[in-house]
Amino acid sequence: MSIFNNHSAEILIVLFFIFTYFFSVVEKLADWKGTIAYYTKHFEKTILQKMIPLLLLKVLIFEISTVILLTIGLYFLVTEDVLIMAKVGLEISAITLLMFLVGQRLAKDYPGAMNITVYFILNVIGIYLLT
Repeated sequence: MSIFNNHSAEILIVLFFIFTYFFSVVEKLADWKGTIAYYTKHFEKTILQKMIPLLLLKVLIFEISTVILLTIGLYFLVTEDVLIMAKVGLEISAITLLMFLVGQRLAKDYPGAMNITVYFILNVIGIYLLT
């Protein structure tokens, strides 16, 4: 017996990433200028420094796309036992996390890169479970 369906682990992983990206989007939009200032300082000694607003917009688009795809995927996973949309959402999430990882490595923020690795591992486990 399960409170979800046959895909408890997958549902919980998808929910985890929906919450993670949703709050990330809200935080960025709620304090756009502060976010730009923070990342401009974070990347001040990299080739990314002058591109922060454009890169943040690109990241925001990926995060919003991930939330939408995962939410649709969660719906189909729960109601119709269809896995594909949740898998695509997690694949876009993995690409987003790889973008974050590259940024952290360029900024030489190795603890930050290590934290992203934990998210990435869970993401790949989710993709595997949905395959």
